[in-house]
Amino acid sequence: MNTVTKVIIGIIVVFFIAKTCGRSGSSSSSSVAETWQKSPVDNLIKELNNEQNFSIILFDMDASEGSDNYRHQYQVIIQRPDTVVEQKTTWKKVSEPFFSQNLNNMGMEIVSKKDGVVTKQAVPAGYNHYVGNEKYGRWENRGGSSFWAFYGQYAFMSHMFNMGSYRRSYWNDYRSGGYYGSSRGYYGPRGSSPVYGTKSYTSSGSGSSSKWGSKPSTFKDKVRSRVSRSSSSSSARSSRKTTRSSSRYRTSSTRSRSGGFGK
Repeated sequence: MNTVTKVIIGIIVVFFIAKTCGRSGSSSSSSVAETWQKSPVDNLIKELNNEQNFSIILFDMDASEGSDNYRHQYQVIIQRPDTVVEQKTTWKKVSEPFFSQNLNNMGMEIVSKKDGVVTKQAVPAGYNHYVGNEKYGRWENRGGSSFWAFYGQYAFMSHMFNMGSYRRSYWNDYRSGGYYGSSRGYYGPRGSSPVYGTKSYTSSGSGSSSKWGSKPSTFKDKVRSRVSRSSSSSSARSSRKTTRSSSRYRTSSTRSRSGGFGK
């Protein structure tokens, strides 16, 4: 076999492998696209695209026993140069994985946009825009500890966020403990019971008038168990798909190396 023939055969082999890998990658991407779907929060972010500063808070949630009927209600706070606008959405149907992902986030800000940059992170409502911002208030000492106090004209914010108080030591922990600017949720100091989030919010009385807060503990435990099992199953299936996809890729790569340009 002369050199020209070897080169032609090599080109054909490489072209065949490229087409095969392309089909495989395309199938994998298609599978991901089919399983992923936009959440109501994604739609809200799109609707608020022209706003430079806003917060989306998980105001309330609800579920029906023995079904896949999961719902969220959001509180949207838009910060503009001359005013702060607050509004609540209607109830939005959400997927079971998204409900599971946010089970501990009731009363929390789950999305913020600051100076045009969107961040998806579960933090106490008000942490990213207002607490620590001297335009809206100041730190005051009370009984040996420091707490955030909104100025008189912004006193409504404390009620709006359903927060009893903002302790400075917790806020400092959030800012310096590796949470600020990351995607890690912040529920209070490490090693302590949740200071913020669903369990704290509904047990403190703030969420007692909400759909979720008014549910009996037995119901909430059943829902938690159900979505947790479903979430674990979905993660396992996703892991198996990724493993199979990786195996196919390794096999294709091996064939490519052994094929070469012919002998």
